[in-house]
Amino acid sequence: MNQIYRAIGTSKQNVHQRLQRELHQLEEQGQLCRVVEQVRTDHPGMGAKLLYKKIMPETMGRDRFYAWYRSEGFTVHPRKNWRRTTDSSGVIRFENLIDKIELTGINQVWVSDITYYEIGDRFYYITLVMDQYSRKIKGFSASRSLRSEETTIPALQMALKELNMGDKPIIHSDGGGQYYSKSFLSLTANKLINSMGKSAYENPYAERLNRTIKSSYLKGYAPVDFKRLCEDLKKAVQMYNKEKPHLGLKGRTPVFFENQYNKNKLKFNDPSKTVNCI
Repeated sequence: MNQIYRAIGTSKQNVHQRLQRELHQLEEQGQLCRVVEQVRTDHPGMGAKLLYKKIMPETMGRDRFYAWYRSEGFTVHPRKNWRRTTDSSGVIRFENLIDKIELTGINQVWVSDITYYEIGDRFYYITLVMDQYSRKIKGFSASRSLRSEETTIPALQMALKELNMGDKPIIHSDGGGQYYSKSFLSLTANKLINSMGKSAYENPYAERLNRTIKSSYLKGYAPVDFKRLCEDLKKAVQMYNKEKPHLGLKGRTPVFFENQYNKNKLKFNDPSKTVNCI
């Protein structure tokens, strides 16, 4: 291989670095559709020029962003389904495994999404992983970029610490690039079951959670920089998990609900509690 590299006037290191740049670009593009859709929800009439100035993609300059923007169909009308339906780019897609699923306990389905948070003229990103049954946020991260290493990876690593022996949850997302990156798939292998929706509308629990954390907590905390955002996000998750009553949990908090669930499960599995019917 070294002879081939020399023949084409490059090195193994240069090839590796170029490949890494291209992978990061694919990751960012995979999530940018969602970010544009989210910004468009708040600013329906915002065009490509202002969107570029607000988002400032890490891997795309202005002209490349404009070309990508047109190729994704944003210049025609806001789309309800932000993703292409073809796999011509070789992007990995997973089947939607949670459609019409009936949950009976915790750690069966985790839902996750990435959303933006704006401070001044700077965009940051928040990644959340939530148990759909208990509504408990299992993992979270705040980041300066859309790279997997700063978004989905740390959030999922935190969530994995909450797994009980024998649990293998479905991890469901709307298919952004960070959910099929090599590093993410390596982390989920043999531990989780990957699932994706065809659009953000097939991940409603994660969407609702994004709005709650941003509007009900972070907006009130009003972080002024990235350091404060990290601190305030941690506080928001604690308040949401430990203090916020949930109607879907009959007024209980996610932490209380999970504690009761685990206590009852242990009691049910304890042989000393088994009723002898003979």
